[in-house]
Amino acid sequence: MFSFISGGPGLAAWFSGAAAGIGLFAVVGAQSAFILRQGILRKHIVPVVATCAAIDAIFIFASVAGLSTLTRALPWLTTVVLWGGVTFLAWYAWQSARRALAGTGGMQVDDSDNSSRRAVLTAAVGFSLINPHFWLDMMVIGSIADNFGNARMAFAAGVVTASCLWLTAQGLGARMLAPLFTKPKTWRILDGTIAVILSILALSLAFRGVH
Repeated sequence: MFSFISGGPGLAAWFSGAAAGIGLFAVVGAQSAFILRQGILRKHIVPVVATCAAIDAIFIFASVAGLSTLTRALPWLTTVVLWGGVTFLAWYAWQSARRALAGTGGMQVDDSDNSSRRAVLTAAVGFSLINPHFWLDMMVIGSIADNFGNARMAFAAGVVTASCLWLTAQGLGARMLAPLFTKPKTWRILDGTIAVILSILALSLAFRGVH
């Protein structure tokens, strides 16, 4: 910790973690598509980003502390997560496709409906934990961190910083796009695009599981 504050190996590890985190997280995936939609809706985006960031932080530190060793020791756990992810992504892709066909995508969440808030946060948890790419990232992070010895927790802190920055940028960026989504046609395009992205992810994961 003192080496991190004074600019020693800990600081270098932190910068390495931040760079690795940006490289791993700055991609358009299932979680990104979900956050984009909630940000455009301007519905529950702060708790959604906070939930995703908290999950990332917990599992990043856990991975560096040895979670990756556990998943390697229990390969069946990876298989369960993979097929659970396929099912979850396929279901959400279908829901997005239905919204695109119905043209009601911008009217699905109501701030006055507490159950909607719970449903959105449950989905946020699902897009993090029931997501094979999430677990793959955690394994990669744990493996890289082993190279930093006593400074590995500083590396983890750097990855967490990158995660928080990326999630916040997605949430705020999506809110800025909200004025463009005043027409049902625009929502149809967004939900249709999300449906395609999630369907491709589900199919690619299923292909990996079969082979």
